Amino acid sequence: MAQYEFSGYVDKKNWSGDIYLSLIEDYRKLSGIYPEQIIQKTVSDSIGYFRFSGDNLPLQNHMYRIHIEGCSENEKEPIHFNGFCPYSKEILFIANNTDTLTLPFSFDDEMFCKIVSNNEKSSAFIKVDSIIDEMRFAFASYRSEANRKINEKKWFTTLQRFVKNQNEPLTELYVYAFLSDKANNLYAHYLEDLKQNTYYDHLLERLQKKYPNSTYTKQYETELASDKFMISPKEVSYKNWWLWIVLTCAIILNVFQFLNYRKKISASYSSEKNLTQQEQKVLDLILDDKTNKEIASTMFVSISTIKTHINNLYKKLEVSSRDEVKSLHIKK
Repeated sequence: MAQYEFSGYVDKKNWSGDIYLSLIEDYRKLSGIYPEQIIQKTVSDSIGYFRFSGDNLPLQNHMYRIHIEGCSENEKEPIHFNGFCPYSKEILFIANNTDTLTLPFSFDDEMFCKIVSNNEKSSAFIKVDSIIDEMRFAFASYRSEANRKINEKKWFTTLQRFVKNQNEPLTELYVYAFLSDKANNLYAHYLEDLKQNTYYDHLLERLQKKYPNSTYTKQYETELASDKFMISPKEVSYKNWWLWIVLTCAIILNVFQFLNYRKKISASYSSEKNLTQQEQKVLDLILDDKTNKEIASTMFVSISTIKTHINNLYKKLEVSSRDEVKSLHIKK
């Protein structure tokens, strides 16, 4: 009988709500609050310890999320619109139904930053995130057009080479979802890369071989065909009328998602004008890659006060993480 166990600790002082385990089958919904993905719920004990266990998970590796919410029951419905929640903390990982995984506190007692597991693939997303952080720093160092072009090619190659060497197509999908995100300022380079780089076709082959009937493979196959159609429509045969219908629907959906994202960005810009002086200082320090502890030291206040400012900041900007704050700043 297969048996898994995912356990860890939360900061009981600042996070006392329910803790959720979600199974992610749509890699475009990696981050956020989606009730349809939740498969278990628990609460932590007096010292912040929590545990999920059972035998109901899929046999193969899948993408999972553990998250905790800090909002009240009355706030959840309006706040969680479109999967967005500024009062949540999450961690993404790969696992299957026989894995033992723990989430201990890391440096400065930060939670959901470290994974210890018998599955070597579990912490792959954290490793990818560290490379993406390095990439963002490289882009922010010099905001010239020349620097952008050089770094785009470099980091596409770096990320693709790293995840391919991990020998886990789900990790490659994690990077693909980031690079091909239409809201990402790398999207234009992705389309150019798709024209000449065979990596994307080989990724499809690896997915079909390891996860032949999974939703991940079907979703990726459809998206790849749609993007190829956009960059080279003449290469698609008119005889495949069913493919034209699928691709047209995919393009319409992509346009809708892009317009919806632009609307969110505009709302965030307007919200930034409503920040208090303290919140603006916190925003500036976040953009300087300062930790909560460093921000508190700079502003001569407690860490709990900084966390309150950050929660208010996230709510006004309609974001849920530091990465989203930095992403909005780069796009401006």
